[in-house]
Amino acid sequence: MKNAVKHKSEKTETINTCQKPGQMQTIRKVLRYIRRYWFMVTLSLLLAVAVVALTLYVPILTGDAVDLLLGRGLVDMAAIFDIMFKIGIAVLVTAAAQWVMNTCNNYITYHVIRDIREDAFRKLEKLPLQYLDSHAYGEVVSRVIADVDTFADGLLMGFTQLFTGVLTIFGTLLFMLVTNIPITLVVVCITPVSFLVARFVATRTYTMFQEQSEVRGEQTSLIEEMVGNLKVVKTFSREEAVKEQFGEINGRLQKASLRAIFFSSITNPATRFVNSLVYAGVGVFGALTAIGGGISVGRLSCFLSYANQYTKPFNEISGVITELQNAIACAARIFELIEEEAQTPEAENAKVLSDAGGQVELDKVSFRYVPDRPLIRDFNLKVAPGRRVAIVGPTGCGKTTIINLLMRFYDVNDGCIKVDGTDIRDYTRGSLRTSYGMVLQETWLRAGTIRDNICMGRPDATEEEVVAAARAAHAHSFIKRLPKGYETVITEDGGSLSQGQKQLLCIARVMLCLPPMLILDEATSSIDTRTELKIQNAFARMMEGRTSFIVAHRLSTIKEADIILVMKDGNIVEQGNHETLLAQNGFYAKLYNSQFAG
Repeated sequence: MKNAVKHKSEKTETINTCQKPGQMQTIRKVLRYIRRYWFMVTLSLLLAVAVVALTLYVPILTGDAVDLLLGRGLVDMAAIFDIMFKIGIAVLVTAAAQWVMNTCNNYITYHVIRDIREDAFRKLEKLPLQYLDSHAYGEVVSRVIADVDTFADGLLMGFTQLFTGVLTIFGTLLFMLVTNIPITLVVVCITPVSFLVARFVATRTYTMFQEQSEVRGEQTSLIEEMVGNLKVVKTFSREEAVKEQFGEINGRLQKASLRAIFFSSITNPATRFVNSLVYAGVGVFGALTAIGGGISVGRLSCFLSYANQYTKPFNEISGVITELQNAIACAARIFELIEEEAQTPEAENAKVLSDAGGQVELDKVSFRYVPDRPLIRDFNLKVAPGRRVAIVGPTGCGKTTIINLLMRFYDVNDGCIKVDGTDIRDYTRGSLRTSYGMVLQETWLRAGTIRDNICMGRPDATEEEVVAAARAAHAHSFIKRLPKGYETVITEDGGSLSQGQKQLLCIARVMLCLPPMLILDEATSSIDTRTELKIQNAFARMMEGRTSFIVAHRLSTIKEADIILVMKDGNIVEQGNHETLLAQNGFYAKLYNSQFAG
């Protein structure tokens, strides 16, 4: 439930103690996902070996053909044509193997990405509300969407270029050692320079790309918040302030991106310089060896081709390393989400709450959103079945927090909450929440038809039951005026429906389910006075025999409650019915009289 309960600001200060994983830890986690597709990985490696072997075999054939060009009138055309035929076969087989290898790599990459996204989404459904309250929605979306896409690009590049690049390097060295050891030693002596360059870049770009991903997530969060609350931004003329905030974040993103790109861009020219040294060294030393008769011209041409093929993967690998640094930094953010501590698991022998009687007891309950800031202390309350309990008090006193604890969106820090004499932690969350019907000030609708939204809690409800619930909520008349009535499709935010109409749909949803216990948190705050009076009568009929908790700021709506709890700073300062509390002339009387002064 994205906005099931509007929480207080204390929760946004919850400290995230998750430690950022190291680079090697992240790589090990990625390998665990890749291991599931070991067959495709093995096939891809075998095909990479075949591609590299055939690619390196072609220069040998070319060198043999050069050696057959002995001079005027001494060219063995039959043997050359035979070699050309072999080269053609090798090229065709290499192309086919390359195509199959790329298909395998795509299969592995996007299945791994699918698995990671599924795990991330499953974790989102299991995360406690504390996590979602302390993290901006846009930042979470950025991890699941943008970071995973970036990780996919890096992983695919790693499979397609890293495997073949490494194999090409070792394969080329092997072929060169077989052909001529002294010239190979020239290549080997210059090679460490490339590794030093790659290491220099790798050690510096990982943290830079990690910072880039974090700032990008912050930017996504701001955009998501601004677009979702554009009316509020315009109402308070905050456009310039938001633009300044966006500019500041965009500036940090620019700085982080430029640093990361600058260091990563050093790699290519540096490795190309090393490549040129290798090629020049092979050319000079090989020419001197050929003059001395130590190697044929054909073998020298083969060696030059190997020197070119040997250095080429270093360019590719350097680019891959840069992308992999970015990908691993993004993967680390994804795994941070996946490894977040889930909500407290249900007890192994958890009971299913069915046909709840409605007896609710809060026994010495204490709760805090922030460890060093208590909100509710030693709270005691016993509600008999069928009683109507109203909770009133100033903003931030803990009214909505009580609702969160009753629904077990949060667990108490001390004490316990009991329903029908059993600690709610001994019930399954699903059965506990199904036993409550909840209408909030913040409406929540799903993308679908009007009927889908009303019968969300009872998908098997008949047409007559849906219409009866809508009539009871006084929503039937406006629904019939919609283009397709109950089949009208609305978006997640309700589309063109007014706030009051959306709230009526939420009320109809509860009236269809008729659970044994009710929670009404400013349930009629967006409804006109005339309709509110009618709905209050409907609520009164619905609450008969049902334990009800009513949170209200308009005290005129809770006069008929059996007991009114007056809260202040997380404590009950007064309790009783409306007449008793007015007679006490205490805090409740001040609140009530302040609303009806004059």
